[in-house]
Amino acid sequence: MAKKVPPANSATPSPRLSRRGVLALGAIGIVTGGAGAARWFNIWAENGEAALSAAEAHQAALAGEVTLIDIRRPDEWALTGVGEGAIPIDMRRGDFIEALMHVVRGDTTRPVALICARGVRSHHQGAKLLSAGFTRIIDVPEGMLGSGAGPGWIKRGLPVRRKG
Repeated sequence: MAKKVPPANSATPSPRLSRRGVLALGAIGIVTGGAGAARWFNIWAENGEAALSAAEAHQAALAGEVTLIDIRRPDEWALTGVGEGAIPIDMRRGDFIEALMHVVRGDTTRPVALICARGVRSHHQGAKLLSAGFTRIIDVPEGMLGSGAGPGWIKRGLPVRRKG
């Protein structure tokens, strides 16, 4: 008996995923998305020895005990405002360290607290500043919008000033 050969122009059926394959892909997507969300929202952040809550950072800045630097972008400052007592310096500036040195009048032993949106950038920028010779860098890990370390500046109802 002759074997039937499909015409050359007919489309061959594409392989289908089994139910198990679909579930496996879904699980991979959930795990990957969850890890990305956890990093974005900084859910594992903690207030440690070299960290302050947003309320503590606010009080310390107003009392002159720390220089509080908001390292977010200008569009973020425009969206939420800048925390009262904080000095906005965009961390992406090529002269960020020089600008900070100007603010602290060259005193790298001056306590500097860094705040961003959720504590991720402030943590990383703090490590860079320590490498650059600053000795007293303090993180505000809950940031302006909140993280695993706390609700954040905005939800705490701390005062802001508009930067525009």
